[in-house]
Formats: sequence, C-alpha cells, structure tokens
Amino acid sequence: MGFFEKTGKMAIGSRLRMLTDKVTADASQIYQLYDVDIKPKWFPVFFVLSDGEAKTITGIAKEIGHTHPSVSNIVKEMDAKGLIKEITDKTDKRRNVIVLSDKGKEMADILSTQCSDVATAIENISKETRNDLWRAIEEWEELLSEKSLFQRVKEAKKARESHDIQIVSYTPSFQAIFKSLNESWITAHWRLEAHDLEYLDYPQQNIIDKGGYIFVATYKNEPVGVCALCKMDDLIFDYELAKLAVSPKAQGKGIGILLCKAAVNKAKELGAKKLFLESNTLLKPAIHIYKKIGFKELSEYHPAYERGDIQMELTI
Repeated sequence: MGFFEKTGKMAIGSRLRMLTDKVTADASQIYQLYDVDIKPKWFPVFFVLSDGEAKTITGIAKEIGHTHPSVSNIVKEMDAKGLIKEITDKTDKRRNVIVLSDKGKEMADILSTQCSDVATAIENISKETRNDLWRAIEEWEELLSEKSLFQRVKEAKKARESHDIQIVSYTPSFQAIFKSLNESWITAHWRLEAHDLEYLDYPQQNIIDKGGYIFVATYKNEPVGVCALCKMDDLIFDYELAKLAVSPKAQGKGIGILLCKAAVNKAKELGAKKLFLESNTLLKPAIHIYKKIGFKELSEYHPAYERGDIQMELTI
C-alpha cells in the first residue's frame, strides 16, 4: 500500500488493474470449487445466453459492452468446449445465432448456485466497508461516459497552465514577435500580401495610432500569442478583430480564446456595437474560437485578402 500512498491518484489504473487481477485469480478458483469449467472472461457471454434466448454476436457485444472481435473470440473458445452451438435464426433464415448447448445449459444451472454464493460473499464485504464499491464503480462509469479521463486531464492541464498566461498591451518591443507569429501561419498556406505588411511592419502607425489595440499573450513571461483590434472607418462595423496568432509550442492552452476575449472586452469598453473579422476556413481552430465567442458568418462579403473565404460579425 506504501507505493500507492506515494503515487496518489496518479496510479489509479495500476491499482484497479491489481485489484482486477486479484479478483480474477480468485474467480478461477471459485469456478473450480463448483466444477464449472469456464474461464472468467467468458462469464458475460455465458450469462446473457443463460436466459435461453438465441443471440447474434453483434447483439451480445452490444449487451455486455464488449467489442465484436472480443465476443467473437470468446464464442470460438466456448464452442471448442462444447458450451454453445450455432442455429439458424427463426426470424431470418439467412443468419445464424448463438445458444447454449445441452452441456452449457447444465453448467448454467450450476453457475446460478455459484452466483448466489458469490453475491452473498460480496454483500458481506460491502458490509465491512465504509464505501459501496459497486455503486462507486457505477458512478465512475457514468461520469467517464459523459467526459473521459483524458479530457478531464486536458482540462486540468489547461487550468494549471492558465495561471502562467498573461494578456498584456502592445509595446514597440513586441513588434518582432507580432510580425513573426503572423508571418508563420500566413506563409504556411499562402503568401504575405501588401495589406499584411502594412500591419506587420508598422503596427504602431497602422493599428495603434489609428485608434486600434494589440494584445500580447505571454506564457511564463515569454510572448507566445498576439491579436489586434483595428479601428474601422465603416458605417456598420466599429472594429476588426485581426492578426490572431499563437506560437505552435503554446497551442492547446486556450491562449487564442483569451486573446479574442481580451479584444472583445476592450471593444465593449469602448462602446463598440459590432465587430468584423476575415479569415479562411482552413484555419479550423481559429474559426472554432470565433464561433465560440459568438461570431456569425456573413452571407455576403467582399474579402480584402486573397486568402479570405469567410467573413464574420459579432454583435456586442
């Protein structure tokens, strides 16, 4: 137990596997005690067939939550022991179904007695514990079906890393990173256009001095993401959300959405009513972020960039 006290919940898989191995080893001995000649892994298939109803391999797999190949292999092993047989489906002569053989039915009668004694033993263990393991397993299964352990760990990782993320205002010292981050994603698919270079080479003059803002995301004090809020001379839109870029080494930490939210909040603070953006549908992560914060695709638009194939608006 000392090892698991050291590792904590990190070793949950190892601990559950050890418990499973211990129970499975006992199960083999229990089957021998009752002269039931089956392997523990056959039990789910054997159990669902013990009600006498003929079933397909697909039906069995769905009922017990196993894969089709897994059930298929178990059925082959049970067939080799003479515990099951294939018969023609009465409702569909084109397919075969699985039922217990006479030998399997005899074993099922013995197994029912064994199951009763096993249930009693497990109930007695439960009475000696403070927690109901069976109910806990059910609750875990339900929760993990809603959201996997992997997804939960990703969220925990992102939450921890968010403490090292800061959104700061642009200063001229960030000009190089503002250009390099945007240049990287643009040239990965397209070419830099004159309109890009106006912003990237001269952000102070063409964005900030014209009433716009640039936000920089730092992770552990290193600049890793940028986003601009550009003032528009337009009757409909107040600002354009533009030049969102996050370093590949910092992606997956939620930096993109933090930058966009910072820009949107600034626009709200300035009394803006509508924001505009232009992008390309190849940039699926960026499009996902825009939609998540409320941007809607415009039905008619006139792209300012050759690469632009989608324009969106956000009503604040």
